Amino acid sequence: MKIREINAMRGPNYWSVRRHKLIVMVLDLEEMEELPSNKIEGFPERLKAMFPSMYSHRCSEGCEGGFFMRVDEGTWMGHIIEHIALEIQTLAGMDTGFGRTRGYGEKGVYSVVFSYMEESVGRFAAKAAVRICEALIAGEDYDMSEDIQEMRELREADRLGPSTGSIVAEAEARGIPWIRLNKYSLCQLGYGANQKRIQATVTSETSSIGVELACDKEDTKYLLEQAEVEVPRGDIIRRERSLEEACDYVGYPLVIKPIDGNHGRGITVDIQNYEDALAAFHHAKESSKSGAIIVEKFIVGQDYRLLVINNKLVAGAIRTPAHVIGDGTSTVQELIDKVNSDPRRGFGHENVLTQITVNELTKTIIKDAGYTLDSVIAEGERLILKDTANLSTGGTAEDITDIIHPSNVSMAERISKIIDLDICGIDIMTTDISQPLSDTGGAVLEVNAGPGFRMHLAPTSGLPRNVAAPVIDKLFPQKGDTGRIPIVAITGTNGKTTTSRLIAHIAKMNGYRVGYTTSDGVYIQNRLLMTGDCTGPASAEFVLKDPTVNFAVLECARGGLLRAGLGFKKCDVAIVTNVAADHLGLKGIHTIEQLAKVKGVVPETVLPDGYAILNADDDLVYDMRRNLDCNVALFSMDENNPHIKALQRLNGITAVYENGYVTICRGEWKMRLMKAENIPLTYGGKAKFMIQNVLAAVLGAHVQGISIEDMKAGLETFIPSAAQTPGRLNLFEFKDFTILLDYAHNPAGMRALQNFTNELEATVKVGIIAGIGDRRVEDNNEMGAIAADMFDEIIIRQDKRLRGKTEQELIKMLDDGIKKRDPNKKTTIIPSEKEAIKYAVKNAVKGSLIILCSDVIPDALELVKKFKEQEANGELNYAD
Repeated sequence: MKIREINAMRGPNYWSVRRHKLIVMVLDLEEMEELPSNKIEGFPERLKAMFPSMYSHRCSEGCEGGFFMRVDEGTWMGHIIEHIALEIQTLAGMDTGFGRTRGYGEKGVYSVVFSYMEESVGRFAAKAAVRICEALIAGEDYDMSEDIQEMRELREADRLGPSTGSIVAEAEARGIPWIRLNKYSLCQLGYGANQKRIQATVTSETSSIGVELACDKEDTKYLLEQAEVEVPRGDIIRRERSLEEACDYVGYPLVIKPIDGNHGRGITVDIQNYEDALAAFHHAKESSKSGAIIVEKFIVGQDYRLLVINNKLVAGAIRTPAHVIGDGTSTVQELIDKVNSDPRRGFGHENVLTQITVNELTKTIIKDAGYTLDSVIAEGERLILKDTANLSTGGTAEDITDIIHPSNVSMAERISKIIDLDICGIDIMTTDISQPLSDTGGAVLEVNAGPGFRMHLAPTSGLPRNVAAPVIDKLFPQKGDTGRIPIVAITGTNGKTTTSRLIAHIAKMNGYRVGYTTSDGVYIQNRLLMTGDCTGPASAEFVLKDPTVNFAVLECARGGLLRAGLGFKKCDVAIVTNVAADHLGLKGIHTIEQLAKVKGVVPETVLPDGYAILNADDDLVYDMRRNLDCNVALFSMDENNPHIKALQRLNGITAVYENGYVTICRGEWKMRLMKAENIPLTYGGKAKFMIQNVLAAVLGAHVQGISIEDMKAGLETFIPSAAQTPGRLNLFEFKDFTILLDYAHNPAGMRALQNFTNELEATVKVGIIAGIGDRRVEDNNEMGAIAADMFDEIIIRQDKRLRGKTEQELIKMLDDGIKKRDPNKKTTIIPSEKEAIKYAVKNAVKGSLIILCSDVIPDALELVKKFKEQEANGELNYAD
């Protein structure tokens, strides 16, 4: 079997609008296409022996054991690999359950689709599942344990930590979109100008000075001491020669830690003598960047953490270092194994508690207590295994929020203001948190910026506290604030780019700071920042991450949807211009109905109070309304279209071309916007397909609340030109001829262009066309046939990107289509686009129209502009 490609969906996609995290593996079964599971001797038995837990897979049978029933009856390896990929992720601690295996449109080739939690794990699972299946087919042994461990490690490396994850989950629950900005914990909540950022539990509103203070334990202690907050006696040293004097000054027992440490790194507690202090000093040095070390009094008591958010105490916990309690018979190692067998403990952050690992520090602590891993400790005796109480090292936490004394609550909230932190964790050592610190002799040990939330979210005992909620409350204080900006998403076969540009222009006239994506590039406030085809999810995210943008217009093409899904989960308005045969035979999409399903993903993402704007003249587009949970508005070139009339009877919103006007209707009420012939984009009303684009755009603007006046201003100032609509009906008038540059690249687009050129007067119409390598033979034939109808003369040039076919193959496809329609059509073959244009210009007759269908618009525009310069300088030669 052969893996052709693996893609990771990250947003709404062809396979599922609701399930965003999907792996799509294109798998060629090769000879296994002829060998389903029941034809391979012993295969079902080997699969069941290796994966007894797969009995829970119901599959299409809908009952436990259903998948095994399918295996016994005979099912194909793609289906089995899908289930293996899901199961090995589950065994690695990631419960994934969605899967589909569908034909790719080629014999023996399948799309194997399954869900993932972490993309790196999903990609690994796809490859591992194929390896495992091949071993089962061959009857070879396969040790899964290494794969399972590898997936666990990948998950721990890539997943958001529990603190960041909890804040993101709370944001999602409130409808706040988010974007991960790096591979660590930097995340954006909300979009564009309304975004906030978090990095673990540090937010975009966290005081930089507060963080600096918290990281400098000397300054923190000084400020607290000045504010009459109880802190332990201590000293700061940098060199070993100062250690003994510091120990004498503070007095044993001691704590030694780096001044710039965090999360318990480099700290040693309860030091009773100078020898141990010396070892602790060097241990702290290893974790210190500054080299400064704190020597302070060890306060007897229990380790408490108080969490303050937005100057309010929200949770408290008592933390206990990893430990075992003797039973009088088990060794220390056996006791550790018994603790680790607790189902609540797992690898890294995969569970409520973390397994206790035995490292050199653990062995040293055990040795200092007078034991080894093989020692048996007395029943009831507690043996501490780590020198900090962090959950990440196997510690435990008990929630004590409800018993904290009011004076301690007040003190904690005051400390957050003294240090100036919106989120802080305050470490306190005291014998009883339910009593004032002044009564127990306790002290504040540290104030931490970016405190961990795990101990509060999932304490070992006591009530879990949703400490992420107050973080979101602070970042988004207005009720219902989701941090969104208006998003208008446009899809369809033709007209997407022009519609996107026009909506962006109208929104700009309304005062918005617009970011938009097109097949030409990404624009932020009309500045081109990225060039090329920018209609995929990465380009959408580029706009949504920009902090200057408060209105997004996103062109969404087929390729990005199939490659990774959409770059957003929800939008306010979705426009579907049309669906026509294009790109068929690519990426498993072979029919126009499948293509409509791809395009239909976009309107399915519209928010419930938003609008899907559909072309009522296109049945495939109109039928998309059946899958929608939002408002629907329609546009049509025919005011009497029955779909339009039906929606108007329901008092719905429509846009129609009637009596020469672009008109918006609410129910039966009409608001005539402008005469189409007065809208520059329509070339005096001659470009009917541009009128369609205008209808879609003004309807999108209208449902977004943009005024009629601003829409009119936008339409009047949106000029079809190389500047505003590059490659879309760009007319260049020369002295004796005219060049029309257009991006028409499929049969539907060519027919629309033909309808427009039929309205133009010319002595001769010369077409420069090219075949497209990733289109079907019949598509290129049809392009040639349409060209034969459109042009008096045809020049066949060749696309710079052959996309899998040879130059000769593409030329023949076009020529076959031309000759079938008109065997006598004058046709010239000039492979170079540049030379083809030069030839057409050199041989242009007076009054001729040269129509250049180009796929590399910038290059074509540059060449035409050079001809204009040559003409202005008297250097352009014309034919006699």
